[in-house]
Amino acid sequence: MALLLEPPLSTSLFSNNSSSYSQTQSPLHFKLLRTNFSSTPKFEQTVLIRQYSTSRYTSKVCAAAIDPPPPPDQNQSPLRDAKVSLEVASTTRDRQKIVRVAWEKLVRWSRSWRSKAKTDVLERTNKVVVLGGGSFGTAMASHVAGRKAQMEVIMLVRDPQICQSINEKHYNGKYFPDHKLPENVIATMDAKTALTRADFCLHAVPVQFSCSFLEGVADYVEPGLPFISLSKGLELNTLRMMSQIIPQTLRNSRQPYVALSGPSFALELMNKLPTAMVVASKDKKLANTVQQLLASRNLRINTTSDVIGVEIAGALKNVLAIAAGIVEGLNLGNNSMAALVAQGCSEIRWLSTKMGAKSTTISGLSGTGDIMLTCFVSLSRNRTVGVRLGSGETLDDILCSMNQVAEGVSTAGAVIALGQKYNVKMPVLTAVARIIDNELTPQKAVFELMNLPQVEEV
Repeated sequence: MALLLEPPLSTSLFSNNSSSYSQTQSPLHFKLLRTNFSSTPKFEQTVLIRQYSTSRYTSKVCAAAIDPPPPPDQNQSPLRDAKVSLEVASTTRDRQKIVRVAWEKLVRWSRSWRSKAKTDVLERTNKVVVLGGGSFGTAMASHVAGRKAQMEVIMLVRDPQICQSINEKHYNGKYFPDHKLPENVIATMDAKTALTRADFCLHAVPVQFSCSFLEGVADYVEPGLPFISLSKGLELNTLRMMSQIIPQTLRNSRQPYVALSGPSFALELMNKLPTAMVVASKDKKLANTVQQLLASRNLRINTTSDVIGVEIAGALKNVLAIAAGIVEGLNLGNNSMAALVAQGCSEIRWLSTKMGAKSTTISGLSGTGDIMLTCFVSLSRNRTVGVRLGSGETLDDILCSMNQVAEGVSTAGAVIALGQKYNVKMPVLTAVARIIDNELTPQKAVFELMNLPQVEEV
Protein backbone atom coordinates (compact mmCIF):
# COMPACT_ATOMS: atom_id res chain seq x y z
CA MET A 1 0.00 0.00 0.00
CA ALA A 2 1.58 3.32 -1.06
CA LEU A 3 1.07 6.30 1.31
CA LEU A 4 1.70 9.98 0.50
CA LEU A 5 2.79 11.44 3.82
CA GLU A 6 4.29 14.64 5.05
CA PRO A 7 7.96 14.00 5.67
CA PRO A 8 7.82 14.64 9.42
CA LEU A 9 5.17 12.00 9.87
CA SER A 10 6.36 9.23 7.58
CA THR A 11 8.99 7.96 9.97
CA SER A 12 6.82 7.81 13.04
CA LEU A 13 3.89 6.33 11.17
CA PHE A 14 5.84 3.30 9.87
CA SER A 15 8.12 2.83 12.82
CA ASN A 16 8.62 -0.75 13.97
CA ASN A 17 8.73 0.46 17.52
CA SER A 18 5.37 -0.32 19.03
CA SER A 19 5.80 2.45 21.64
CA SER A 20 5.90 5.18 18.97
CA TYR A 21 2.14 5.10 18.48
CA SER A 22 -1.04 3.73 19.94
CA GLN A 23 -3.44 2.03 17.56
CA THR A 24 -6.33 2.22 19.95
CA GLN A 25 -5.85 5.96 20.29
CA SER A 26 -5.54 6.60 16.53
CA PRO A 27 -9.01 6.56 15.00
CA LEU A 28 -9.11 6.51 11.17
CA HIS A 29 -11.66 8.44 9.11
CA PHE A 30 -12.20 7.58 5.42
CA LYS A 31 -13.83 9.61 2.67
CA LEU A 32 -14.01 8.43 -0.97
CA LEU A 33 -12.70 10.74 -3.70
CA ARG A 34 -11.52 10.51 -7.29
CA THR A 35 -8.22 12.05 -8.24
CA ASN A 36 -7.74 14.17 -11.32
CA PHE A 37 -4.93 12.00 -12.72
CA SER A 38 -6.49 8.56 -12.43
CA SER A 39 -9.84 6.93 -12.82
CA THR A 40 -9.07 4.59 -9.98
CA PRO A 41 -11.07 5.29 -6.83
CA LYS A 42 -8.87 6.51 -3.97
CA PHE A 43 -9.50 7.18 -0.31
CA GLU A 44 -8.51 10.21 1.64
CA GLN A 45 -7.36 9.03 5.01
CA THR A 46 -7.31 11.41 7.89
CA VAL A 47 -4.82 10.08 10.38
CA LEU A 48 -4.59 11.27 13.89
CA ILE A 49 -1.07 10.63 15.08
CA ARG A 50 -0.25 10.88 18.70
CA GLN A 51 3.46 11.27 19.30
CA TYR A 52 4.54 10.56 22.79
CA SER A 53 7.41 11.88 24.83
CA THR A 54 8.32 11.38 28.44
CA SER A 55 6.12 14.22 29.66
CA ARG A 56 3.57 14.96 26.99
CA TYR A 57 2.24 14.01 23.67
CA THR A 58 1.38 15.95 20.54
CA SER A 59 -1.09 15.33 17.80
CA LYS A 60 -0.47 15.79 14.09
CA VAL A 61 -2.75 15.28 11.15
CA CYS A 62 -1.78 14.17 7.65
CA ALA A 63 -3.59 13.14 4.51
CA ALA A 64 -2.68 9.99 2.63
CA ALA A 65 -3.94 8.65 -0.68
CA ILE A 66 -4.12 4.86 -0.59
CA ASP A 67 -5.40 2.09 -2.84
CA PRO A 68 -8.92 1.05 -1.92
CA PRO A 69 -9.23 -2.15 0.06
CA PRO A 70 -10.67 -5.03 -1.97
CA PRO A 71 -14.35 -5.69 -1.62
CA PRO A 72 -15.22 -8.08 1.15
CA ASP A 73 -14.66 -11.63 -0.04
CA GLN A 74 -17.14 -13.95 1.55
CA ASN A 75 -14.96 -16.93 0.59
CA GLN A 76 -12.14 -15.57 2.73
CA SER A 77 -14.20 -14.91 5.81
CA PRO A 78 -13.63 -17.14 8.83
CA LEU A 79 -17.24 -18.23 8.78
CA ARG A 80 -17.00 -19.15 5.11
CA ASP A 81 -13.74 -21.03 5.69
CA ALA A 82 -15.32 -22.94 8.53
CA LYS A 83 -18.33 -23.77 6.40
CA VAL A 84 -16.13 -25.01 3.54
CA SER A 85 -14.07 -27.10 5.96
CA LEU A 86 -17.23 -28.67 7.33
CA GLU A 87 -18.47 -29.41 3.80
CA VAL A 88 -15.13 -31.00 2.85
CA ALA A 89 -15.11 -33.08 6.01
CA SER A 90 -18.69 -34.13 5.40
CA THR A 91 -17.91 -35.09 1.79
CA THR A 92 -14.88 -37.10 2.91
CA ARG A 93 -16.94 -38.93 5.52
CA ASP A 94 -19.65 -39.65 2.94
CA ARG A 95 -17.08 -40.99 0.48
CA GLN A 96 -15.45 -43.16 3.13
CA LYS A 97 -18.87 -44.48 4.13
CA ILE A 98 -19.69 -45.36 0.52
CA VAL A 99 -16.39 -47.23 0.15
CA ARG A 100 -16.87 -49.02 3.49
CA VAL A 101 -20.42 -50.09 2.62
CA ALA A 102 -19.32 -51.32 -0.82
CA TRP A 103 -16.52 -53.37 0.75
CA GLU A 104 -18.83 -54.83 3.41
CA LYS A 105 -21.28 -55.90 0.69
CA LEU A 106 -18.43 -57.57 -1.19
CA VAL A 107 -17.33 -59.43 1.94
CA ARG A 108 -20.87 -60.58 2.70
CA TRP A 109 -21.33 -61.75 -0.88
CA SER A 110 -18.02 -63.64 -0.70
CA ARG A 111 -18.99 -65.39 2.55
CA SER A 112 -22.40 -66.31 1.19
CA TRP A 113 -20.87 -67.68 -2.00
CA ARG A 114 -18.33 -69.80 -0.10
CA SER A 115 -21.01 -71.19 2.17
CA LYS A 116 -23.05 -72.33 -0.85
CA ALA A 117 -20.13 -73.60 -2.92
CA LYS A 118 -19.61 -77.34 -3.07
CA THR A 119 -16.50 -78.61 -1.34
CA ASP A 120 -16.91 -82.33 -1.95
CA VAL A 121 -14.66 -82.34 -5.06
CA LEU A 122 -11.50 -82.20 -3.01
CA GLU A 123 -12.88 -84.69 -0.49
CA ARG A 124 -13.58 -87.35 -3.09
CA THR A 125 -10.37 -86.81 -5.12
CA ASN A 126 -7.77 -89.40 -4.21
CA LYS A 127 -5.39 -89.41 -7.16
CA VAL A 128 -4.22 -86.82 -9.68
CA VAL A 129 -1.75 -87.60 -12.45
CA VAL A 130 0.50 -84.95 -14.03
CA LEU A 131 1.85 -85.71 -17.50
CA GLY A 132 5.29 -84.13 -17.85
CA GLY A 133 8.07 -83.16 -15.48
CA GLY A 134 8.74 -79.60 -16.60
CA SER A 135 8.60 -76.43 -14.53
CA PHE A 136 4.87 -75.70 -14.77
CA GLY A 137 3.84 -79.33 -14.41
CA THR A 138 5.97 -79.56 -11.26
CA ALA A 139 4.51 -76.33 -9.88
CA MET A 140 0.94 -77.52 -10.44
CA ALA A 141 1.72 -80.94 -8.95
CA SER A 142 3.07 -79.21 -5.85
CA HIS A 143 0.04 -76.94 -5.67
CA VAL A 144 -2.53 -79.74 -5.99
CA ALA A 145 -0.66 -81.96 -3.51
CA GLY A 146 -0.70 -79.13 -1.00
CA ARG A 147 -4.48 -78.95 -1.19
CA LYS A 148 -4.89 -82.35 0.48
CA ALA A 149 -2.20 -84.36 2.23
CA GLN A 150 -4.03 -87.67 1.68
CA MET A 151 -4.18 -87.15 -2.08
CA GLU A 152 -1.74 -89.08 -4.27
CA VAL A 153 -0.16 -86.88 -6.95
CA ILE A 154 1.76 -88.89 -9.55
CA MET A 155 4.09 -87.22 -12.05
CA LEU A 156 4.63 -89.24 -15.22
CA VAL A 157 8.10 -88.23 -16.46
CA ARG A 158 10.58 -89.49 -19.05
CA ASP A 159 13.81 -88.28 -17.45
CA PRO A 160 15.14 -90.92 -14.99
CA GLN A 161 17.17 -88.31 -13.10
CA ILE A 162 14.12 -86.16 -12.45
CA CYS A 163 12.19 -89.26 -11.39
CA GLN A 164 14.90 -90.28 -8.93
CA SER A 165 15.34 -86.75 -7.58
CA ILE A 166 11.61 -86.37 -6.84
CA ASN A 167 11.24 -89.79 -5.19
CA GLU A 168 14.43 -89.79 -3.13
CA LYS A 169 14.94 -86.11 -2.28
CA HIS A 170 11.50 -84.59 -2.96
CA TYR A 171 13.04 -82.04 -5.32
CA ASN A 172 12.87 -81.54 -9.07
CA GLY A 173 16.57 -80.95 -9.32
CA LYS A 174 16.45 -79.72 -12.91
CA TYR A 175 13.85 -76.99 -12.54
CA PHE A 176 13.35 -76.30 -8.81
CA PRO A 177 16.46 -77.39 -6.89
CA ASP A 178 15.59 -75.05 -4.00
CA HIS A 179 11.90 -75.92 -3.59
CA LYS A 180 10.96 -79.04 -1.67
CA LEU A 181 7.91 -80.85 -2.98
CA PRO A 182 5.14 -82.18 -0.73
CA GLU A 183 5.63 -85.73 0.50
CA ASN A 184 2.59 -86.93 -1.47
CA VAL A 185 4.17 -86.04 -4.83
CA ILE A 186 5.59 -89.18 -6.43
CA ALA A 187 7.28 -89.59 -9.83
CA THR A 188 7.12 -92.58 -12.13
CA MET A 189 8.10 -93.52 -15.68
CA ASP A 190 5.38 -96.16 -15.96
CA ALA A 191 2.21 -94.89 -17.64
CA LYS A 192 0.00 -97.65 -16.34
CA THR A 193 1.02 -97.00 -12.74
CA ALA A 194 0.43 -93.28 -13.16
CA LEU A 195 -2.96 -93.38 -14.90
CA THR A 196 -4.69 -96.30 -13.17
CA ARG A 197 -7.62 -95.08 -11.04
CA ALA A 198 -6.71 -91.41 -11.58
CA ASP A 199 -9.45 -88.88 -10.87
CA PHE A 200 -7.93 -86.04 -12.90
CA CYS A 201 -5.10 -85.68 -15.41
CA LEU A 202 -3.04 -82.49 -15.77
CA HIS A 203 -1.43 -82.43 -19.21
CA ALA A 204 1.84 -80.43 -19.05
CA VAL A 205 3.68 -81.78 -22.11
CA PRO A 206 4.76 -79.14 -24.70
CA VAL A 207 2.32 -78.93 -27.60
CA GLN A 208 4.75 -80.09 -30.28
CA PHE A 209 5.43 -83.34 -28.35
CA SER A 210 1.91 -83.95 -27.04
CA CYS A 211 0.66 -86.15 -29.84
CA SER A 212 3.52 -88.67 -29.61
CA PHE A 213 3.38 -88.64 -25.80
CA LEU A 214 -0.36 -89.31 -25.72
CA GLU A 215 -0.08 -92.09 -28.26
CA GLY A 216 2.23 -93.88 -25.86
CA VAL A 217 -0.18 -93.69 -22.92
CA ALA A 218 -3.56 -93.90 -24.70
CA ASP A 219 -4.15 -97.53 -23.72
CA TYR A 220 -4.18 -96.60 -20.03
CA VAL A 221 -6.46 -93.57 -20.22
CA GLU A 222 -10.02 -94.10 -19.01
CA PRO A 223 -12.71 -92.67 -21.33
CA GLY A 224 -14.13 -90.52 -18.54
CA LEU A 225 -10.82 -89.18 -17.18
CA PRO A 226 -10.94 -85.35 -17.23
CA PHE A 227 -7.91 -83.81 -18.95
CA ILE A 228 -6.77 -80.40 -17.72
CA SER A 229 -4.41 -78.95 -20.33
CA LEU A 230 -1.62 -76.66 -19.16
CA SER A 231 0.05 -76.56 -22.59
CA LYS A 232 -0.12 -73.43 -24.75
CA GLY A 233 0.47 -73.34 -28.48
CA LEU A 234 -0.52 -74.70 -31.86
CA GLU A 235 0.71 -77.87 -33.50
CA LEU A 236 3.03 -76.73 -36.25
CA ASN A 237 1.87 -78.79 -39.24
CA THR A 238 -1.78 -79.40 -38.39
CA LEU A 239 -2.59 -76.06 -36.70
CA ARG A 240 -4.45 -78.04 -34.03
CA MET A 241 -5.07 -76.74 -30.52
CA MET A 242 -4.83 -78.97 -27.45
CA SER A 243 -8.64 -79.25 -27.35
CA GLN A 244 -8.31 -81.04 -30.69
CA ILE A 245 -5.05 -82.92 -30.12
CA ILE A 246 -6.09 -84.68 -26.90
CA PRO A 247 -9.44 -86.23 -27.97
CA GLN A 248 -8.21 -87.06 -31.46
CA THR A 249 -5.01 -88.73 -30.25
CA LEU A 250 -6.88 -90.66 -27.55
CA ARG A 251 -9.51 -91.60 -30.16
CA ASN A 252 -12.30 -90.41 -27.91
CA SER A 253 -14.24 -87.34 -29.01
CA ARG A 254 -16.03 -87.29 -25.65
CA GLN A 255 -12.89 -87.17 -23.52
CA PRO A 256 -13.63 -84.58 -20.81
CA TYR A 257 -11.45 -81.54 -21.50
CA VAL A 258 -10.55 -78.33 -19.68
CA ALA A 259 -8.01 -75.66 -20.71
CA LEU A 260 -6.15 -73.89 -17.91
CA SER A 261 -4.48 -70.58 -18.73
CA GLY A 262 -3.65 -67.15 -17.37
CA PRO A 263 -0.73 -65.05 -16.10
CA SER A 264 1.18 -67.63 -14.09
CA PHE A 265 4.93 -68.10 -13.83
CA ALA A 266 5.79 -71.48 -12.34
CA LEU A 267 8.33 -70.00 -9.94
CA GLU A 268 5.82 -67.64 -8.36
CA LEU A 269 3.28 -70.43 -8.09
CA MET A 270 5.89 -72.50 -6.26
CA ASN A 271 6.51 -69.54 -3.95
CA LYS A 272 2.77 -69.42 -3.19
CA LEU A 273 2.41 -65.85 -4.42
CA PRO A 274 -1.12 -64.65 -5.31
CA THR A 275 -2.06 -65.88 -8.79
CA ALA A 276 -5.23 -65.87 -10.88
CA MET A 277 -6.06 -68.17 -13.79
CA VAL A 278 -9.07 -69.30 -15.81
CA VAL A 279 -10.40 -72.75 -16.71
CA ALA A 280 -12.32 -73.13 -19.96
CA SER A 281 -14.66 -75.97 -20.85
CA LYS A 282 -17.78 -76.50 -22.92
CA ASP A 283 -19.03 -78.47 -19.93
CA LYS A 284 -19.90 -75.87 -17.29
CA LYS A 285 -20.21 -78.48 -14.55
CA LEU A 286 -16.73 -79.81 -15.34
CA ALA A 287 -15.29 -76.28 -15.30
CA ASN A 288 -16.80 -75.70 -11.85
CA THR A 289 -15.43 -79.04 -10.65
CA VAL A 290 -11.89 -78.18 -11.74
CA GLN A 291 -12.30 -74.75 -10.20
CA GLN A 292 -13.02 -76.36 -6.82
CA LEU A 293 -10.10 -78.73 -7.22
CA LEU A 294 -7.51 -76.03 -7.94
CA ALA A 295 -8.71 -72.88 -6.19
CA SER A 296 -6.91 -72.01 -2.96
CA ARG A 297 -5.84 -69.06 -0.83
CA ASN A 298 -3.06 -68.19 -3.26
CA LEU A 299 -4.71 -69.28 -6.53
CA ARG A 300 -7.94 -67.81 -7.89
CA ILE A 301 -9.70 -69.75 -10.63
CA ASN A 302 -12.30 -68.19 -12.92
CA THR A 303 -14.41 -70.20 -15.36
CA THR A 304 -15.50 -69.70 -18.95
CA SER A 305 -16.98 -71.70 -21.80
CA ASP A 306 -14.82 -69.97 -24.41
CA VAL A 307 -12.24 -72.70 -25.02
CA ILE A 308 -11.16 -71.26 -28.40
CA GLY A 309 -10.51 -67.81 -26.97
CA VAL A 310 -8.45 -69.14 -24.07
CA GLU A 311 -6.36 -71.44 -26.25
CA ILE A 312 -5.74 -69.01 -29.11
CA ALA A 313 -4.78 -66.21 -26.73
CA GLY A 314 -2.44 -68.58 -24.89
CA ALA A 315 -0.77 -69.60 -28.14
CA LEU A 316 -0.42 -66.20 -29.79
CA LYS A 317 0.81 -64.37 -26.71
CA ASN A 318 4.01 -66.44 -26.87
CA VAL A 319 4.73 -65.13 -30.38
CA LEU A 320 3.97 -61.58 -29.28
CA ALA A 321 6.33 -61.99 -26.34
CA ILE A 322 9.17 -62.75 -28.76
CA ALA A 323 8.39 -59.48 -30.56
CA ALA A 324 8.43 -57.60 -27.25
CA GLY A 325 11.79 -59.14 -26.42
CA ILE A 326 13.19 -58.03 -29.78
CA VAL A 327 12.13 -54.45 -29.03
CA GLU A 328 13.96 -54.71 -25.71
CA GLY A 329 17.05 -56.24 -27.32
CA LEU A 330 17.19 -53.45 -29.91
CA ASN A 331 16.78 -50.77 -27.20
CA LEU A 332 13.90 -49.16 -29.07
CA GLY A 333 12.39 -47.61 -25.95
CA ASN A 334 9.13 -47.64 -24.05
CA ASN A 335 7.08 -45.95 -26.76
CA SER A 336 7.91 -48.71 -29.21
CA MET A 337 7.19 -51.40 -26.65
CA ALA A 338 3.75 -50.03 -25.82
CA ALA A 339 2.84 -49.55 -29.50
CA LEU A 340 4.01 -53.03 -30.48
CA VAL A 341 2.16 -54.83 -27.67
CA ALA A 342 -1.02 -52.85 -28.34
CA GLN A 343 -0.84 -53.76 -32.04
CA GLY A 344 -0.17 -57.41 -31.14
CA CYS A 345 -3.20 -57.48 -28.86
CA SER A 346 -5.34 -56.23 -31.73
CA GLU A 347 -3.99 -58.92 -34.05
CA ILE A 348 -4.75 -61.62 -31.48
CA ARG A 349 -8.28 -60.26 -31.10
CA TRP A 350 -8.83 -60.12 -34.87
CA LEU A 351 -7.87 -63.75 -35.37
CA SER A 352 -9.51 -65.22 -32.29
CA THR A 353 -12.87 -63.54 -32.92
CA LYS A 354 -12.78 -64.70 -36.56
CA MET A 355 -12.38 -68.21 -35.17
CA GLY A 356 -15.41 -67.80 -32.91
CA ALA A 357 -13.87 -66.56 -29.66
CA LYS A 358 -15.38 -63.86 -27.47
CA SER A 359 -13.62 -60.49 -27.43
CA THR A 360 -14.16 -60.34 -23.66
CA THR A 361 -11.96 -63.42 -23.30
CA ILE A 362 -9.08 -61.60 -25.00
CA SER A 363 -9.36 -58.77 -22.50
CA GLY A 364 -9.43 -61.19 -19.55
CA LEU A 365 -6.90 -63.27 -17.63
CA SER A 366 -6.00 -65.63 -20.47
CA GLY A 367 -5.68 -62.73 -22.92
CA THR A 368 -4.49 -59.36 -21.71
CA GLY A 369 -3.40 -60.75 -18.34
CA ASP A 370 -1.14 -63.40 -19.84
CA ILE A 371 0.09 -61.03 -22.56
CA MET A 372 1.24 -58.41 -20.04
CA LEU A 373 3.06 -60.98 -17.95
CA THR A 374 4.79 -62.68 -20.88
CA CYS A 375 5.74 -59.51 -22.75
CA PHE A 376 6.99 -57.36 -19.90
CA VAL A 377 8.64 -59.69 -17.36
CA SER A 378 12.14 -61.11 -17.75
CA LEU A 379 11.12 -64.55 -16.41
CA SER A 380 9.33 -65.19 -19.72
CA ARG A 381 11.16 -67.75 -21.88
CA ASN A 382 9.68 -66.39 -25.10
CA ARG A 383 10.57 -62.81 -24.23
CA THR A 384 14.11 -63.94 -23.44
CA VAL A 385 14.38 -65.49 -26.91
CA GLY A 386 13.32 -62.15 -28.41
CA VAL A 387 15.78 -60.15 -26.32
CA ARG A 388 18.64 -62.34 -27.46
CA LEU A 389 17.51 -62.18 -31.09
CA GLY A 390 17.38 -58.39 -30.88
CA SER A 391 20.86 -58.38 -29.34
CA GLY A 392 22.27 -60.18 -32.36
CA GLU A 393 22.40 -63.85 -31.33
CA THR A 394 21.32 -66.58 -33.72
CA LEU A 395 18.21 -68.63 -33.02
CA ASP A 396 20.15 -71.91 -33.04
CA ASP A 397 22.57 -70.67 -30.37
CA ILE A 398 19.68 -69.41 -28.24
CA LEU A 399 17.71 -72.66 -28.37
CA CYS A 400 20.78 -74.81 -27.70
CA SER A 401 21.47 -72.89 -24.48
CA MET A 402 17.92 -73.23 -23.09
CA ASN A 403 16.73 -76.13 -20.95
CA GLN A 404 13.04 -75.24 -21.42
CA VAL A 405 10.81 -75.01 -24.47
CA ALA A 406 9.84 -71.57 -25.82
CA GLU A 407 6.54 -72.45 -27.48
CA GLY A 408 6.41 -69.18 -29.44
CA VAL A 409 9.28 -70.27 -31.68
CA SER A 410 7.42 -73.23 -33.14
CA THR A 411 3.99 -71.58 -32.90
CA ALA A 412 4.90 -68.51 -34.97
CA GLY A 413 4.68 -70.25 -38.35
CA ALA A 414 1.42 -71.97 -37.39
CA VAL A 415 -0.09 -68.64 -36.35
CA ILE A 416 0.59 -67.10 -39.75
CA ALA A 417 -0.88 -70.11 -41.55
CA LEU A 418 -3.95 -69.80 -39.35
CA GLY A 419 -4.19 -66.09 -40.17
CA GLN A 420 -4.14 -66.86 -43.88
CA LYS A 421 -6.84 -69.48 -43.40
CA TYR A 422 -9.14 -66.92 -41.76
CA ASN A 423 -7.97 -64.02 -43.96
CA VAL A 424 -6.59 -61.94 -41.09
CA LYS A 425 -3.61 -59.61 -41.56
CA MET A 426 -1.16 -59.73 -38.64
CA PRO A 427 1.91 -57.55 -39.37
CA VAL A 428 3.68 -57.91 -36.02
CA LEU A 429 3.21 -61.66 -35.64
CA THR A 430 4.14 -62.21 -39.29
CA ALA A 431 7.35 -60.25 -38.78
CA VAL A 432 8.26 -62.52 -35.85
CA ALA A 433 7.72 -65.61 -37.98
CA ARG A 434 9.97 -64.20 -40.72
CA ILE A 435 12.70 -63.40 -38.20
CA ILE A 436 12.53 -66.93 -36.78
CA ASP A 437 12.75 -68.34 -40.31
CA ASN A 438 15.86 -66.17 -40.82
CA GLU A 439 14.22 -64.34 -43.72
CA LEU A 440 14.32 -60.97 -42.02
CA THR A 441 16.62 -59.26 -39.53
CA PRO A 442 15.09 -57.59 -36.47
CA GLN A 443 16.29 -54.17 -37.70
CA LYS A 444 14.76 -54.68 -41.13
CA ALA A 445 11.52 -55.87 -39.56
CA VAL A 446 11.23 -52.65 -37.56
CA PHE A 447 11.85 -50.58 -40.69
CA GLU A 448 9.17 -52.45 -42.65
CA LEU A 449 6.60 -52.25 -39.86
CA MET A 450 7.13 -48.50 -39.42
CA ASN A 451 6.66 -47.96 -43.16
CA LEU A 452 3.32 -49.73 -43.42
CA PRO A 453 0.45 -47.52 -44.65
CA GLN A 454 -1.05 -45.13 -42.09
CA VAL A 455 -4.53 -46.53 -41.44
CA GLU A 456 -7.51 -46.03 -39.21
CA GLU A 457 -7.32 -47.86 -35.89
CA VAL A 458 -9.67 -50.84 -35.63
